[in-house]
Amino acid sequence: MRMDNSPPRGTRDLLPAAVALRDRAQGAIAEVYERFGYQRIETPALESLARLTGEQGGENEKLVFCVLRRGLPPRLEAGVELASLVDLGLRFDLTVPLTRFYGNNAPALPVPFRSFQLGPVWRAERPQRGRYRQFHQCDIDMIGEASVLAEVELIEATTEALAAVGLGEINVRLCDRRVLSAVAAKSGLVEPAWPALFIGLDKLDKIGWEGVRHELVNERRLPPEPVDAALTTVRSLAELGPHALGSLGDQLPGLSDQVLADLQTTAGALGALAGTRGWSWCFDPTLVRGMGYYTGQIFEVTHPALGSSIAGGGRYDNLIGRSLGREVPACGFSIGFERVVELLGTNLRSETVALVYEADVALTDALEAARGLRSGGHRVAAVPRSGKLGAQLARLESWGFTSWAHLASGGAPPAPPRPLTAR
Repeated sequence: MRMDNSPPRGTRDLLPAAVALRDRAQGAIAEVYERFGYQRIETPALESLARLTGEQGGENEKLVFCVLRRGLPPRLEAGVELASLVDLGLRFDLTVPLTRFYGNNAPALPVPFRSFQLGPVWRAERPQRGRYRQFHQCDIDMIGEASVLAEVELIEATTEALAAVGLGEINVRLCDRRVLSAVAAKSGLVEPAWPALFIGLDKLDKIGWEGVRHELVNERRLPPEPVDAALTTVRSLAELGPHALGSLGDQLPGLSDQVLADLQTTAGALGALAGTRGWSWCFDPTLVRGMGYYTGQIFEVTHPALGSSIAGGGRYDNLIGRSLGREVPACGFSIGFERVVELLGTNLRSETVALVYEADVALTDALEAARGLRSGGHRVAAVPRSGKLGAQLARLESWGFTSWAHLASGGAPPAPPRPLTAR
């Protein structure tokens, strides 16, 4: 019986042209992060299941791919608990592994520690367009900096990285988990119920105000009066638009002066950056971010050509302490790499030359000609002439080549490379 050659559901094979585009995008992002003084690290794909399910990953904890323990017998007794069979899981983001990395290596790292990661993560998603079970993230983090220097620098570096790949027309949304906590406290909702409120609010863009209320009251069983009060406060702040940030002190008298001052500092820096970089920003009281580990300012980046965000992050001061045994301030920003690549199309395609040589050209001459083109800075692959020239050039373009040069017999050097689109 013939074996199915399709990749597992929710994953995909990437052809050379797609990989080349992704490499170019990752290279451009990495170059920007290095210019800002961030150092690349790597963490394992596998993490302790206890760490991955420590009630800090929000809804993503339900999407962990678990790994069976080694040495299990081929047949198990009836009634065996799942927890006794698994001890590891595939990481669902790059932040949780970073906190373990820092706890393990803190004495050897500078303060603050600026790091970035590029790598695959896994979530047991329901496969659909734009959502895969294996996908890449690009994370940038600053650990050990308590001031909003971290927030402002991370936003600047990430927006610069997006501009470097051709996505400069973006909008940065800013909020603060402490604002949302103040809303929940003012509504009379008990603190253990706050995470459920935040998870429901995080779905506002997808299901609307009525959908959020229905989920919170009818599915999560939160009391309707506090839910209505919280939603009313958030909605009234949202309706204030650009004036919402200046009204926080009046709307939420329990909010500390430090939170308000920090937000004003970040807002001022964003206003100055946006004015010189060509992107926009706003304070958005409906922004939640789904992860449970955020403790302060949170932010997302949207693009007009895509309905969902292309980057997001925030401050997570309590997460490092779980690995290190003492509190360490931390802040991070993650680029949704798959969405960025989807927006790019072929904008970052690098020049790759196909040296098409005729059948009567000696192989040694073809290789020498390719070598000469490479010495001039071109990426070159020698390709024998095959079939009708127009059809062959079309195939070369579909394979990811951008230019071609022709080598005829007679010892003459190849013609200078010219674009395949101009053939």
